[in-house]
Amino acid sequence: MLSCSDSSEKKKADHRPNILLLVADDLGYADLGCYGGDIETPNIDNLAATGLRFSRFHTSPLCAPTRAMLLTGNDNHIAGMGRQGHQTSEFGYEGRLTNRIVTIPALLRNSGYHTYMAGKWHLGDSPESNPHQKGFEHSFVLIEGAGNHYDDQGLFEDNPISPYTEDGKPVKWNEGDYSTDFYTDKLIEYIDLHKGDKKPFFAFAAYTSPHWPLQVDEKYWQKYEGHYDDGYEKLKERRLASLKKAGMVPENTVLPPNHERVIPWNSLSAIEKTKESRKMELYAGMVDNLDFNIGRLIQYLKDIGEYENTLIVFMSDNGAAGGDFYYHDKYGPFIREHFNDDYETMGKPNSFISYGPQWAEAGTSPFRYFKGFTTEGGMTAAMIITGPNVDRKNEIHHGFVTLMDIAPTFYEVANTKYPKTFETNNLYPLKGNSIIPLALGKVNEVHSSDYVFGMEHNNWAMIRKGNWKITNIRRPLLPENFELYDLSKDLAELNDLKELEPDKYEELLKEWTKFSNEIKVQIPPPSED
Repeated sequence: MLSCSDSSEKKKADHRPNILLLVADDLGYADLGCYGGDIETPNIDNLAATGLRFSRFHTSPLCAPTRAMLLTGNDNHIAGMGRQGHQTSEFGYEGRLTNRIVTIPALLRNSGYHTYMAGKWHLGDSPESNPHQKGFEHSFVLIEGAGNHYDDQGLFEDNPISPYTEDGKPVKWNEGDYSTDFYTDKLIEYIDLHKGDKKPFFAFAAYTSPHWPLQVDEKYWQKYEGHYDDGYEKLKERRLASLKKAGMVPENTVLPPNHERVIPWNSLSAIEKTKESRKMELYAGMVDNLDFNIGRLIQYLKDIGEYENTLIVFMSDNGAAGGDFYYHDKYGPFIREHFNDDYETMGKPNSFISYGPQWAEAGTSPFRYFKGFTTEGGMTAAMIITGPNVDRKNEIHHGFVTLMDIAPTFYEVANTKYPKTFETNNLYPLKGNSIIPLALGKVNEVHSSDYVFGMEHNNWAMIRKGNWKITNIRRPLLPENFELYDLSKDLAELNDLKELEPDKYEELLKEWTKFSNEIKVQIPPPSED
C-alpha cells in the first residue's frame, strides 16, 4: 500500500479530483427542497443546481446492506451483508465486509488518495471489520446502526453504551456534542491534516441524521412549528403535488394507499395530533441542521481552495423509516428504561421519538411503503452529483441508476482500475457502471434496457429489468408470491400484471433464479451463529 504520509515539498501535485461522499440516514425521497420538499435545504439544493439530480436512484431497503453495496460496488450478499444485524459463517450472511470485495477507501488509498470517514459504520463490530482496517486512514465512527445524538447512552441492551472508535481504537463520546455537528467538525479536522501535501482525498460523511431518535436543538425545529398540523395524509398529498411541480415525477402519477399500520389522522385525539405534528417538526429540524452542516463542509472546501476540484455525491441510504422501536417487543423495554416519549421532552437527549409509518408515507411519496420493503418506497432515494466531470447542470435524470454505480464512478474520476485480486484475494467483479459518461453528456443512460438489478434481504426480494419489476414482500419467499409491475406506467406499484403479462413474468422469474443462485440466497435465512 502506498504511503499516505509523504508531505515533501518536492512531491509532484496529484491533479485528480477530491471525492466527497455525503450520506443522509433515512432521509425521505420527498424531503429536499430541490425535490419539491417543504424543508429548507438551500445548500443541498445548490448542489443540485450545479449538477445532476436523479429521480430513480435505487438503494437497498435498509442501512447496512446499502453501506455494504455503496462501499464495494457489489451486491449486499457478495459483500457479506445478506441480513442486517446477524452474523454467521454462511456465504453472504457474515454480517461484515468479506474478502470477496475491496472497498472504495482501500483501493483509493492504494492509488494515492487520503481517505477519511466520520459517522455511522454498521458493517461489523470486530476489530478486523473496523473502517481503519478497510482502507480509511482516519475515521471516527459509531459502530452500531443508531445512537443517541447527544451522548453515548446506548439504544440496545447488547451495548448499553454506544461503541465508538477513532482510527480503530475505542473512544468516548463527548457528552453534549451533537452528532451531525461533530461528524462535520471531525471530517474537516481530517481533511485539514494533510491539505497542503498535494494529494487528493476521499472523504465519507456518513451522517446519522435524520435517523431516530429524533433529537435536535429547538432553533432548527421551531421554524417548522405548525407546518404539519393538518396531518400526514395531507402532507403526503402536498408532497405529490410538489414533486410533480419540481419535475421529479410525471403529471399522471398517483398515490398508493397507506400501509395498514397507518392510523387515519382524523381518528386521532387533539392531544395525539399535537404530538404527531411535533414529530414531523423535529424531523424537519434534523434535516435543516443536516443541510446547515453540509453548507459548512462546502464553505470549508471553498476556504481552502478545493471546492472546484471536488466531486460531490449526496444521497440517502434508503426510503424514509417507518419503524418505532420505542414500542418494539424486543428493543422497547430497554429503550423505555432509559428514555421517554413525553411531549415536554421531545427532541431532547433523554427523549426517544420516531416518526413512524404515518410520516414515512409522506416522506416516500409517491412510492409504495417505506424503509425495509423491496417496494419502490423502500428503495428509491434522493441522489445528487456535482463537481469535476459533471457538465450537466441543474438537470434531472429519470433513468435507472443504483448505488452500485457509485464505486465505478469514483474509480473513473480517480483514474483507478478495479483489480481482479486485492491482497491475494480473488474479487467479484463490479456490478455497476460509471455515471461519468452520463454526467459529461456523452450518453443518455447509465444502464441499457436489459440490465438486471436484484435485491434480497431477509427473504424480501425484487428484480428490475428495464421498466419491469417483480417484487416479493411475503414470507416465506416463494416464486409464486412475486408481483409484476410496469414502472413506466405504475410508479405506485398498484397494478399487478403477472396474470396479464405471463411471458414477462416468467422472464423476470428466470432472472430471479439466476440472481438468487449467484448470491446463494437461503430460505429461511440462517440464524445468527
